[in-house]
Amino acid sequence: MEMPQVIRLRNGDKAWNSFSKDEYARRISKLRAHMATQGIDAVLFSSYHNIAYYSDFLYCSFGRSYGLAVTHEKTTVIAANIDGAQPWRKAVADDALTYTDWQRGNYFVAAAQCLPARGRVGVELDQLPVDRLNALRETLPGVEFVDISAACMRMRMVKSAEEIEFIAAGAQVCDIGGAALVAAVKEGVPEHEVALASTAAMVREIARRYPGSELMDTWTWFQSGVNTDGAHNPVTTRRVRKGDILSLNCFSMISGYYTALERTLFLDHASDAHLKLWEINCKVHDEGKKLLVPGAKCSDIARQLNEIYLQHDLLQYRTFGYGHSFGVLSHYYGREAGLELREDIDTVLEPGMVISMEPMIMLPEGMPGAGGYREHDILVITAQGNRNLTGFPYGPEHNIIPA
Repeated sequence: MEMPQVIRLRNGDKAWNSFSKDEYARRISKLRAHMATQGIDAVLFSSYHNIAYYSDFLYCSFGRSYGLAVTHEKTTVIAANIDGAQPWRKAVADDALTYTDWQRGNYFVAAAQCLPARGRVGVELDQLPVDRLNALRETLPGVEFVDISAACMRMRMVKSAEEIEFIAAGAQVCDIGGAALVAAVKEGVPEHEVALASTAAMVREIARRYPGSELMDTWTWFQSGVNTDGAHNPVTTRRVRKGDILSLNCFSMISGYYTALERTLFLDHASDAHLKLWEINCKVHDEGKKLLVPGAKCSDIARQLNEIYLQHDLLQYRTFGYGHSFGVLSHYYGREAGLELREDIDTVLEPGMVISMEPMIMLPEGMPGAGGYREHDILVITAQGNRNLTGFPYGPEHNIIPA
């Protein structure tokens, strides 16, 4: 029996979408306008973030390739047969084409059906492995492949009103996760149990707010003691002790949109050395939020905040930049790297951008006040200044948890 290379699966009804059809049409229209000015005939997206951004389909790779083909007339999601008709149910696209596992290279057969045989095709060179790019060139020898990743990143950096409302809801979910986390912290309780309580609260709140949504990828990092030294350190079985420095990290994921709440905590008490460092970091956090206004340059903000740490001889303990963009991103995909508060980023803030303020310092074990200190708020840049989406309190007055 000769098995097909590509098929079209239709099963069930179309699913709930994160945004209105008008919002997805706006995004595609803006992309096509860019394509027209650059002489690009089609685009083949391969990343989690851009496929989700333009179609609302968030794929699960498991080593397989996925795509969203956009021409000036049509959009097509390309997915693997293992997903059944879920890509078609979920995607906001004109078509959904499934490739099978019966023959090796069927993904490229599907891509060739969705793309012109000649002309210029945009791809994401920051996300496309060399072997896959070479296979596309062999499949479509008449096509010139050009990078579109940076341009799409810039387009995503300014959010629509719908996106801002969605991100604000995610931030509220994180606040709920933060409250559940604090309630779960007790002497002798292991990190993973605290994290589970927070994650469960967030997932249930997302389900309540968005009953038709796909519930996946929401998570919590709760770190204690030496484990607070890295912002992305995984949860362990370490048990919390009185006097521990603690790091709350609640991450709500709704349709690929990541939001975060991060706070420094202590159980029962904090030493004088810890309190001093914590208060300095909170001062940087406060001053940083004041600087997030239209017309401010990311690099200038970083340098201004460096001065506060320098005054206290702490700049050498800063671990990363002061904040980053929000939208379609996650701990394993995506990032609008052009909107980060670092000395090497000269992007100018403008209304509609969404960015965090999250200063962090880390003092190694053996030093007075050892541990990692980090506060994190999400702010929308407005015409007048900014709007803070995060409501959870911070600082020594609020976050020393009674034993």
